[in-house]
Amino acid sequence: MAYRVLVACKHAIDLSTVKIRIKPDKLGVVTQGVKMGIAYFDELAVEEALRLKEKGVASEVIAVSVGPADAQKTLRHALAMGADSAVHVNTGDVELAPLQVAKALREIVREVEPQLVLTGKQATDGDYSQTGQMLAGMLDWPQATQAAELNVENDSVKVVRETDAGLETISMNIPAVVTAGLRLNEARLVKMPNIMKAKKEEN
Repeated sequence: MAYRVLVACKHAIDLSTVKIRIKPDKLGVVTQGVKMGIAYFDELAVEEALRLKEKGVASEVIAVSVGPADAQKTLRHALAMGADSAVHVNTGDVELAPLQVAKALREIVREVEPQLVLTGKQATDGDYSQTGQMLAGMLDWPQATQAAELNVENDSVKVVRETDAGLETISMNIPAVVTAGLRLNEARLVKMPNIMKAKKEEN
């Protein structure tokens, strides 16, 4: 059986071009006038979903972003990588906390009905590392965080995850939530024609 995979993609600060700056009130990071793009670990989650599809394990990869209008750029990136479709929950200028994002993702999960949800272990700006865990709790699904290796077979997912004490291997029944860690994979390079194609399909 091939599974539908939903990948949560945050529109976050592009760390390859700018350093994180804390707001004067110390309640967040500066995002105005800063280059944004798909969060690093979320890109690894998209890559892993695409690899599952290439193995015949996944039948469909759906990217979702809960964020401002500019998050369309992040979704175009996921589509250019190879995602089949994208869902954007436009939050306008409102910056949502991880709990609010998890609630929005829960509704998308109920509508799309994926068997596996992948997301990055944390964003590259707030570093909360909470959304995936909260979503799993709301759905009452098993979860594995900081995945370094992921294998799916016979309605179960086996994850090798990184911990402070070393590597831990766990098996879970599907449906499940998995957050991507640093060593899960290396994301493929996105070619400009694919980006242009994704932008054209959006219009």
